[in-house]
Amino acid sequence: MKTDLIPHYQDSPQGQDAEKILRSCVHCGFCNATCPTYQELNDERDGPRGRIYLIKQLLEGGEVTEKTRTHLDRCLTCRSCETTCPSGVQYGRLIDFGRAEVEKKLERPFNQKLMRWALRQVLPYSQRFGPLLKVGQSLRPIMPEVVKTKIPPKREVSSPWPAKRHARVMLALAGCAQPSTTPNTNVSTARVLDKLGITLVEEPKAGCCGAVSYHLGAHDEGLDFMRRNIDAWWPAVEAGVEAIVMTASGCGAMLQDYGYALRHDANYAEKALKISELTKDVSEILQAEDLTLLSVINTAGSNSSGKVAVHCPCTLQHAMQQGDAVESILGKVGIELVRTKDKHLCCGSAGTYSILQPEMSQKLLSNKLAALTGEQPDRIVTSNVGCQLHLESKASVPVQHWIELLDR
Repeated sequence: MKTDLIPHYQDSPQGQDAEKILRSCVHCGFCNATCPTYQELNDERDGPRGRIYLIKQLLEGGEVTEKTRTHLDRCLTCRSCETTCPSGVQYGRLIDFGRAEVEKKLERPFNQKLMRWALRQVLPYSQRFGPLLKVGQSLRPIMPEVVKTKIPPKREVSSPWPAKRHARVMLALAGCAQPSTTPNTNVSTARVLDKLGITLVEEPKAGCCGAVSYHLGAHDEGLDFMRRNIDAWWPAVEAGVEAIVMTASGCGAMLQDYGYALRHDANYAEKALKISELTKDVSEILQAEDLTLLSVINTAGSNSSGKVAVHCPCTLQHAMQQGDAVESILGKVGIELVRTKDKHLCCGSAGTYSILQPEMSQKLLSNKLAALTGEQPDRIVTSNVGCQLHLESKASVPVQHWIELLDR
């Protein structure tokens, strides 16, 4: 794609990087075939190719309007288009850049600014999010149904963190929302890895991965979260920690992009790249291990999970490139899996998307649940806390993280 950047972007490293991405697009339109919002709205501007043109106009000095922002806001950043694209266009990085530039150029209405500010002030901070969630959970029984479904039920930690120390050590990110909403996810992961001779350690000084701020266009704020995590993990990295294990693929996708996000930071570029290289989803870790130690088949020749439908989050499938990993693992250990449809399409959670774009999010949620439950599974499993909470808000069967099935 031919571009003619204005001097402001020609002289900017970020602008030059965006231009490289733009030039790799041959505007073939294959991306629209797998874009959830294009499939729903059938509007060129609500597909990747149209949004690329909108960002191109911005870089060339074109007017940025409310319509520009609306179409960029509607993007889920699911990155299904990247998997489909024959030219390897790094669309996710381009849309993040475009949104951040629009935030600088176009003032948002007060109510939108307040909502986005509130999300950035609460979600990334577990010490703020946790207590507020508890208040919501205590009031949940008396709330209207439309509000009640947005508040996840209270969950207690069902098993202790293993105490044994092994020679092999890996780090885990507690995250910001996961400790309060799905506290068994990392505990189950630690117990499963313990069976494989691996110690999982949570570094308390590590916090939000930075995705909430970064994807809302507050890049400097997001980068600060990234730097804090790098500082918190670096002593363990220097000590030879084997990997950084991700149990929330949304965070995993962000961590694997640390090297790119901090590429122009002389103090952190090399460290950030190392963090990205060490980051692996727990499914990738287990694929390299002896899974016979984790069989869930009991003496009667069956498992207690019933029929299971696997939902592969967009971040695991399109960003981390581990699309078939979970199904492969569960099949090997004896879980009965059912067939599902439209695996490439987003469930509509997409970080803060379900809050900021509720109408589209609910359409996609209904579509995804229909695709997952066609063969009447007894439960749905997934790999990301946001997807888990979003799916269970409307699902007729239990929804949980798949690692919990292996924690027997």
